[in-house]
This record gives sequence, structure tokens and C-alpha cells, in this order.
Amino acid sequence: MSFIDTIQPLYSLSGLGVGFLVGLTGVGGGSLMTPLLILLFGVHPQTAVGTDLLYAAITKAVGTGVHGFSGGVDWKVVRRLASGSIPASALALIVLHTMGAPSLITTHLITRSLGVALLLTAPCILFRAAIMQRLAGFSASLSDRRTHILTIAVGALLGLLVSLSSVGAGAIGVTVLLVLYPRLSTARIVAADIAHAVPLTLVAGLGHWLLGSVNGGMLLSLLVGSIPGIILGSLFVGMVRESVQRTVLATVLTIVGIRMI
Repeated sequence: MSFIDTIQPLYSLSGLGVGFLVGLTGVGGGSLMTPLLILLFGVHPQTAVGTDLLYAAITKAVGTGVHGFSGGVDWKVVRRLASGSIPASALALIVLHTMGAPSLITTHLITRSLGVALLLTAPCILFRAAIMQRLAGFSASLSDRRTHILTIAVGALLGLLVSLSSVGAGAIGVTVLLVLYPRLSTARIVAADIAHAVPLTLVAGLGHWLLGSVNGGMLLSLLVGSIPGIILGSLFVGMVRESVQRTVLATVLTIVGIRMI
């Protein structure tokens, strides 16, 4: 089968649309792509999650390269997150394997985890500034040791969420890191979150691949559409009011999250 024959136009078109929104808003693709594959295309939840994880690993690796080359990644934060997320991801994959994935039980677990992750993502997008302001006193009182421990714990939570739903390493991770590291710029926080997502999504994605829940043709088709979509969306940044973007995205994610639960 040739390269062209492998491409599935509808998946590529979906990748183009999601990529455009990612480039325009900066929201993580998993919170949009995974529900789309499940609800619109009827893809098995575990296949949708596994394929999206490897898709995310590839696209975020490119973003990490850009941030890393410019010196924008705080690798200390990345190491702390990874020390919690990688073991948690491995644990989640072992649980899925033990439960006989793919199965009816794992399908319910994944769809509900996805719903919870989306319902957590929505307020992080809509109320990030208010959350940071409300927790400003807590942020100022943190010692480095406590911050270290909390970062590992956050990494473990993200590892579980991402491995079960492919969602969480974006809006949720950035919001919590902004609270834990108020002295770091938003740009360095975003860079650290993207860099951390690469090993996490790669480990989780490969784990799902070993479980037989990755569709290679779908993955390639999504990449073909999403890469130009991200570039195109980036060109339109600033043309839509940020408050409108946040409100629309949060509303959509809330509705989809409720639907998944």
C-alpha cells in the first residue's frame, strides 16, 4: 500500500480543523481530537486515546525542539513532573492490561476518565486568571521542598489522566504550574509543560500500542492534516478576542465532558 493510499481524507480534514484551533487558541489537541474521534467517527475509546497520544508525542516534540533551542525550557520542573507522571502512566497501563483491554470495562473507564479530564480542563481555560489570583497567598507561602513534592504529585495525577484519556497535560498542567511556580514566566511554564508532555505521551502512547490500541493509518492521516492546520491557525492569532475563544472552548469542553460521563 502506497503512502497516498494510507491517508484517510476525513481524518486528515479533522486533523486540519483541530490543528487550526490548536494554533489559534493554544489549547491541547487531545481535548478536542479524542472526543471528536469517539463521538463523530465512532472510534473505539481506547484506540482514540492511544492514537492521539502518539500524535501528541510527535507534535509536541517539535514544539519542545523550538523552545529548547531558544533556552526557554525549565528542565528542573520537567524532571519533577516526569518523576511522578512516568511511574503513574506505567501503573495506569498495567491496570488496563490487567483488566483485559480493550474490553467493556476499560471502555467505561476511559470514557469516564476523558469526561472528568474535560470537565477539569474547561474551568482551567475559562478561569485561569481568577484561580491564580485566588491562590496567590498559597503560592507565596510555598517552600522549594514543598513545591518539589507537590510538582511530583501533580505529575502523577497528569500521568494517570493522560494515560487514560490523552487529556490533561495542557490547560490543567499549565494552570497548576503557574500556581506552584509564580516566579516563572508564563512562556517558561508553557515550555516546561510541552517538554514534559513529550516523554509522558510517548510512554503512554507506546504502552497503548503494545496493548493493540493504536491505528497507524489514522495517526498518519491526522498528522497530514494537523501540521498545516496548526501553521494556518497560528497566522490568525489575535484576530478573535481571547475572552470569546476561552468562553466558547470551555462551553464546548463542558458539554462534551458531560456527554462522555
